[in-house]
Amino acid sequence: MPRRAKTPDLRLTDLFLDMLAAERGAAANTLIAYRGDLGDFAAHVGGTGATVATATSDDIRAYLGALARRTLSAASVARKLSAIRQLYRFLYAEGHRGDDPGAAIEGPRRGRPLPKILSIADVDRLLASARRAMDDQSGPIGERLRSARMTCLLEVLYATGLRVSELIALPATAAHRGQGMLIVRGKGGRERMVPLNEASRCAMIDYLALRAEAGRAVDGKWLFPSFGDSGHITRQHFARELKALAAPAGLRPDQVSPHVLRHAFASHLLQNGADLRSVQTLLGHADISTTQIYTHVLAERLKSMVRDLHPLADS
Repeated sequence: MPRRAKTPDLRLTDLFLDMLAAERGAAANTLIAYRGDLGDFAAHVGGTGATVATATSDDIRAYLGALARRTLSAASVARKLSAIRQLYRFLYAEGHRGDDPGAAIEGPRRGRPLPKILSIADVDRLLASARRAMDDQSGPIGERLRSARMTCLLEVLYATGLRVSELIALPATAAHRGQGMLIVRGKGGRERMVPLNEASRCAMIDYLALRAEAGRAVDGKWLFPSFGDSGHITRQHFARELKALAAPAGLRPDQVSPHVLRHAFASHLLQNGADLRSVQTLLGHADISTTQIYTHVLAERLKSMVRDLHPLADS
């Protein structure tokens, strides 16, 4: 059966997505999201007799109006507009269009919510809860091993602030390096080095020791292996086990998630004197504006510093 020829709009979109994959290292899920957003835009302008190649700024504004009538959130509209802007910036730069109709379009204003965070005491309770089950010699080895894995996941996540996708895909060799540093490949294929503290290194050793005791291989590819297609545990599995750990730790399940622990890592560093640039590097943020969501922590620290250290502060 002959393949259907691509439409001009689809060819332009594919050129843009190929650039994202080749030059920016965009992940498969990112490309799928862009394709969906741009396909939605192309279908809308196609219904008005225009195309991606001929659409004007007014066509983009009309599309935004249609999105508003669909009662999409400001965040969703902003995401779709970002994809459209990037597409037209690319088409203009590559000479496929003589203008950039997305350049003058303003997106919806959206407030940026403060991240959920846990206190240091909350994190301590989570870790203690996981360790209790791991250290319970009367428990089945399978239960102890699962608790050791959770303890290791928590210790490494809180010590490094890794993205959950980076954490679950750590290689087994991460537990065998003695220099106390991890080399992590993050978004866009960018590599960074993050330090491991003593607690996280010990958690790795204990976890591998229990794996050996349980007769599980310790020399495979992944630090946290599973029988799934990926070969390692999934983010969904980790998130479910973490929420199950919340109640024994005296926390609500909706208070905890892998991303909340990443926020806790960053917030606690800033509370204790780290600078924003260092936290940006550790988190793997390409742009410091992403890290600036934590400036509320800096503001509170500065208030406390003036209150406690200024000579004219109220005693």
